[in-house]
Amino acid sequence: MSSITDIIHSIPVDELTGSISVPVYQTSTFVQEAPGVNKGYDYARSNNPTRAALETIIAKLESGHGGFAFATGLAAIDSVIKLLSSGDEIIAVDDIYGGAYRLFTHVYEKLGIKIHYVDTTNANNIIDYVNDKTKLIWIESPTNPTLKISDLAEISKIAKASNALLVVDNTFASPIAQRPIELGADIVIHSATKYIGGHSDLVAGLVVTKTPEISEKIKFIQNASGGILGPWDCFLTIRGIETIDIRYKRQCANALKIALFLEKHSTVDKVHYPGLAFHKNHQIAAKQQNGLFGGIVSFSLKEDTVESATSFVTNTKYFKLAESLGGVKSLLCLPCKMTHASVPREKRLQSGIQDSLIRLSCGLEDPEDLINDLKDAFKVIQSKKELAL
Repeated sequence: MSSITDIIHSIPVDELTGSISVPVYQTSTFVQEAPGVNKGYDYARSNNPTRAALETIIAKLESGHGGFAFATGLAAIDSVIKLLSSGDEIIAVDDIYGGAYRLFTHVYEKLGIKIHYVDTTNANNIIDYVNDKTKLIWIESPTNPTLKISDLAEISKIAKASNALLVVDNTFASPIAQRPIELGADIVIHSATKYIGGHSDLVAGLVVTKTPEISEKIKFIQNASGGILGPWDCFLTIRGIETIDIRYKRQCANALKIALFLEKHSTVDKVHYPGLAFHKNHQIAAKQQNGLFGGIVSFSLKEDTVESATSFVTNTKYFKLAESLGGVKSLLCLPCKMTHASVPREKRLQSGIQDSLIRLSCGLEDPEDLINDLKDAFKVIQSKKELAL
C-alpha cells in the first residue's frame, strides 16, 4: 500500500449502518447465541470490533499478516519480548529508546534474557555477537534520538542466516516512509502515540507480524497478558491514520528546512538528520525510506552542558517542552533529563547522546515561524553567555 487513496479507503464503512467512520464498540462483553456460539466476539480483552478494524488496517499498511493493538508502545514491545525464554539473547541497536532499555535491563535481564547493544549502522557489527542463543535482532531505524540509520535489508539476511527474528521499531519512519516487512523484517513495532495517532491525544502501541505462526503467538500473548488498546483509543488511532500521509510529508519538509538552518548556526556543534548528505548512511535512508527522512531533528551545542541546553529548551514559544513526538504541534526535549534519563550517562555518551543534545519534533506550523522561534532561543543563551563574561 503506498497511495493516500489506498490508506483512506483501507478504513472500512460500517456494514451494519453505513457509518463512514468506524463505530466505537464501548462494551466489555457480547451476548452469545448459545454457550461458546457467538458472532466472533465474546469478551473485549480477547477481541473488539473497533480494535479488530484498527488491527486489520495497520497490518495492511505495513504489508504484514497480522496486526495487534496494545495499550502503549512499551506494552507492544513487552509482548514481543515475551516470545523469548530464559537463556535467550537479543542483539539490540545501541542508541535504543530509553523506555525499551529500561524494560530490557531492569525487567528481562533479571529473568535470564541477555541483551547485547551494538552499533548497527554497520550491519557486519551484528555478526560478532550472533550465537546459537540469539533469538531476536532489535533495530530502530532511525533511532531515538540520534537518528542512526541501519540497513534493514542487509540485517534481515543476517537474521535469517542466524535463525533469529528481525524486529524493527518503525515509529520514527512511519509506514509512510518505510515498510520493514518488505525489507525482510519479521515483526514491526510502533508507538502509535507518535506519528500514527498524530495529535498528542492518545497513548497506543502496535505490533505487525509477517507470518501466521508469529501472529498466532502474539495473539496468544495479547489475550493472556491483557495489555489491549481500548475501543475509544482504537477509534482515535484510526482517525490519525486517515491523515498520516499528508501530516508526515509536511513534517518531513519542515524538518529538512530546520536541519539546514541548524547546520549553519554558529552555536550548534552537531546536527543529526538523515536528510543531510553528511549524515551516516544517508543514501541507505534515502532508499529504504523512499526519500522521506522524518520529522525529527536532533542537535547538540558547542557549549555541551545541561545548563546551556536547559536555557534553550525553556525559551521557545512554538516548540513546547514535552516528551513524545509526531504530533501536529512542534515539541522539543532534552533527552539526557527526559526520554533517556534511565540510561546511565556513560552508555548514553557512548551512543552519541550528549548532555546538550536537544531533540526537535517538527509539527505542521509554518517552517519560518519555527526557525524564528529557534533563533530567539539561541539569542537567549548567547545573551546569558555574554553576561557571564
